[in-house]
Amino acid sequence: MIIQTINLTKRYGKLVALNNLHLNINEGECFGYIGPNGAGKTTTIRILATLLQPTWGEARVCDHVVGYESRKIRPLIGYVPDFFGAYEDMVVQEYLEFFASAYNITGKKRRQIVGDVLELSDLSHKHDALVDSLSRGMKQRLSIARVLLHDPQVLLLDEPASGLDPRARIEIRELLKELHRMGKTILISSHILPELADLCTSIGILEQGELIYQGSVAEALRRARVGSVVHVVTPDDHERVRQVLAALSGVQATHLRDGLVIVELASDTADFSFIAQAMLANKLRISEIKQEEVNLETAFMRLTKGIVQ
Repeated sequence: MIIQTINLTKRYGKLVALNNLHLNINEGECFGYIGPNGAGKTTTIRILATLLQPTWGEARVCDHVVGYESRKIRPLIGYVPDFFGAYEDMVVQEYLEFFASAYNITGKKRRQIVGDVLELSDLSHKHDALVDSLSRGMKQRLSIARVLLHDPQVLLLDEPASGLDPRARIEIRELLKELHRMGKTILISSHILPELADLCTSIGILEQGELIYQGSVAEALRRARVGSVVHVVTPDDHERVRQVLAALSGVQATHLRDGLVIVELASDTADFSFIAQAMLANKLRISEIKQEEVNLETAFMRLTKGIVQ
């Protein structure tokens, strides 16, 4: 187990940021850490990055205990916070060489490594640009390039795609996919759930400081699929259609949303062809009937209660 927490708890006075967190991440995983603001994601990552001490409980990274063996952990991790930080008056090459020297990387080896991470992060063409002149997306890629200089085993990424435009998010996602292919273990927190589904091998859902789910994306979707939800598109009066469908056996609830009639079926109802039959019998027109797709966002909404600290 490359990352493990046991009864990990963090209190700020009466506020419980983490409550007996048990987290297990295997080597080579790309783990998506999901939760609303205030759930405790950043607190967890800062503890694993040895920047915070837990109130009680234990956190281990590469089999070293946070707090007691933090000096052994720091060379093994790369931490990217959700903000860029200082040093914006440097040029990109100088910025990376400064951090490489902090890891005692010198001479030709330093120039080679800096060149390699610039190429990997697709920033070679910006080597002589001021850091302050970079877009937010490029700064995020530079932050990831910085933590790769010492070739860490574990990457801890706190909302790396937050505030980025679609193109920049795609670029960050492709970079993380490449790092995962290279064998890095990645823990990434994010609110952009569809991208985590495409990127991560497993996820954890955190709410009010407690881990309410840990496992594969597929299993999270299976748990969230409680009954089917059907979208009905019709040119007829939506309220009349809703009332007709609400009276049918097998229909649990109906409501209107975004120009659609939403029909929630009972959990034991798999076949929804009776909806079309009922509409035709009542001389109601049908433009489209389709089953709602259960994705990671749907699973998150159904598995959480919307509680924040």
